[in-house]
Amino acid sequence: MGTVARRKGIAPFLGLCVLAGILVAGTLAPAAIGAGVLSNRISTSVDAISADLVRAEPPLVTTVTDRNGGTIATLYAQDRIPVTPAQIAATMKAAIVDIEDRRFYSEGGVDPQGMLRAAVHDSSGGNLQGASTITQQYVKNYLVNVVDRNDKTAQQRDQEDSLARKLREAKMAVQLNQTVPKDEILADYLNVVEFSGTVYGVGAAAQAYFGTTADKLTVPQAALLAGMVNNPNVYNPYTHPDKALQRRNLVIDAMVSARSIPASYATTAKATPLGVTGTRPQAPPSTCMGAAPDAGFFCAYAVHYLEQSGLTADQIDTGGYTVKTTLDPRVSQVTKDAVDANVPTTQDGVANTFAVIQPGSDGHQVLAMVSNRNYGTDPAQGETSSNIVADASNKFGAGSSFKIFTSAAAMVTGKAGLNTPLPNPFSTCFTPPNANQYTHCYPVSNDGAGYPDPISLASGLATSPNVAFVGLESQVGMPAVLDMARKLGLRTTMATNDAGTRPITDPADPRSKNPQYNEPQSQYFQNLLSFTLGNSPVSPLEMANVTATLMSGGTWCPPTPILSVTDRHGNPVALHQQACEQVIPPGVANTLEAGLSQDTTTGTSATAAHAAGWTHPDIGKTGTTQESESVAFVGGVDHYAVSSMVFADGPHPEEICPGTPVHLGTCGHGAFGGTVAAPPYFHAMTSLLADQPDVPIPPPDPQYLDAHP
Repeated sequence: MGTVARRKGIAPFLGLCVLAGILVAGTLAPAAIGAGVLSNRISTSVDAISADLVRAEPPLVTTVTDRNGGTIATLYAQDRIPVTPAQIAATMKAAIVDIEDRRFYSEGGVDPQGMLRAAVHDSSGGNLQGASTITQQYVKNYLVNVVDRNDKTAQQRDQEDSLARKLREAKMAVQLNQTVPKDEILADYLNVVEFSGTVYGVGAAAQAYFGTTADKLTVPQAALLAGMVNNPNVYNPYTHPDKALQRRNLVIDAMVSARSIPASYATTAKATPLGVTGTRPQAPPSTCMGAAPDAGFFCAYAVHYLEQSGLTADQIDTGGYTVKTTLDPRVSQVTKDAVDANVPTTQDGVANTFAVIQPGSDGHQVLAMVSNRNYGTDPAQGETSSNIVADASNKFGAGSSFKIFTSAAAMVTGKAGLNTPLPNPFSTCFTPPNANQYTHCYPVSNDGAGYPDPISLASGLATSPNVAFVGLESQVGMPAVLDMARKLGLRTTMATNDAGTRPITDPADPRSKNPQYNEPQSQYFQNLLSFTLGNSPVSPLEMANVTATLMSGGTWCPPTPILSVTDRHGNPVALHQQACEQVIPPGVANTLEAGLSQDTTTGTSATAAHAAGWTHPDIGKTGTTQESESVAFVGGVDHYAVSSMVFADGPHPEEICPGTPVHLGTCGHGAFGGTVAAPPYFHAMTSLLADQPDVPIPPPDPQYLDAHP
């Protein structure tokens, strides 16, 4: 660097030192003595933060899309659309410079004239006066809105009326001015400054207030925005339109004074209405609750999945990622229509969830997660803020669909095959595992007297007698059945307690002494034969993944909602995801599929299938809890693995009754999985499979047709 250049670089800082001295001179002598020490103490931290100012990136909006690239949600803490200097209208640049810092292009990061004027004023005993340049304002706003945005105490220090803060800002501004061109500093300032609420930066402000872009801002629009940065709340055009108008016109006058616009134009510009859109800034929703009704639960699950895969909530809300999900918009809309037709969104006390997963040996992609409920905070509108599709939200259970786990465990252990006859009296009382002389037997009866005794496992899967399956469960053993449930897909479900929440271990909570609440289901049901009857909380999504595991030849994969994640620069972001596992032999999976293939032809959902004109080869298993507070259909067809569950979700659960619509009540013989939960499946899949060739069910493996040692 030449002598002249070095002098240019040193001069502003020397000026700052002189001005700092002037500021200090206006205070008491002890404070003046301490100012130099203070300046030295902050020097190192200032240098480090200044470097970050040049390199660090402000929070941006993360965009969540479906598999086709269509936006389903925007996630952010600060709504910001970054713009380059070339993307900012000349009107906007002139407006902000003319009202905030007319000497911006000639000063060295600080304004000696302004600071001298402020120092003279402050020496009289008043509060420290402003005189901050745009560069200094950028430093302050960057610290408040970016560096310390999650630290209220630090933000207060960034805005305190103190000499230390003034010195810090001034020194950082000088350093920044030496390394960054003026146009970039101005653009950086306009990108980081707040325009009220969650709207940050001129790009987002132009869109939110006027429905335009930063490069198309007119003089009145630019003047309004430039006026707001002084105090976004006071000059908010929606809440304080008179003050906003007065401030806007003051900016226009400043533009005339600076000769940025002719005086003749100012009259017209000042007569222009504020022109803002709507009744508040039109910023996009900032959470998954802003997603369409068919995508809200899916979006919430995708965010949770990202957090489990290595991204923090703050990273997601500020990183400016593009998250391409597996959501299939057609599947999602068709299934949403199906559940809404079955149970209206605002139906009192009845939820109908529906999950669709695409099977595969190398991944299980979630295509849709919907409910008659919508994801939101207004119960009166049928909304819920709980993810009732992903969580173990069906507190009453999926009924006899849990017999899949007992059947799979029996085949793997050799206790039974599809042709194995199972004892099936109308009723009996089973001795629980680990019983002693004080243990009561567990009474079980079939729902009706028309079942054969014995009954083959294949026929049992189609017609679902309780006695045969509790007997088989007792023979196989609870550890094997519970482990099979976890292996096939109930990973989260089995880790919850019998209330569908995390086990309660806090000694202060009286429930922590009750195994029903302090133990995970994987432990709680070790001595309870009721498990195969499906009377425990379950995740609808995970039940869909159970059939996806079977349809994938026995390979379990996590139900993934993510295709890819890229950062703000388009670079791929690696996620830590669970690997797929071969959890049962392919022969067991194929044989079990063959056993489940009769449900819609001769089994418990055959009547509903016939009424729907259903003819596709598929697999299915219905479930109905004892009091009909929950009914379920889980199955699959073609490349869709599905769960449809209808269950009581209000504070006063009752029996679910069939009808148009499905409702709570006392109907004597309540709803069944085949009559209430299966119809949305037929409705949705008929539409999705129109004109598609049938995909046959794999034949059973002879090795698993009969019991073997």
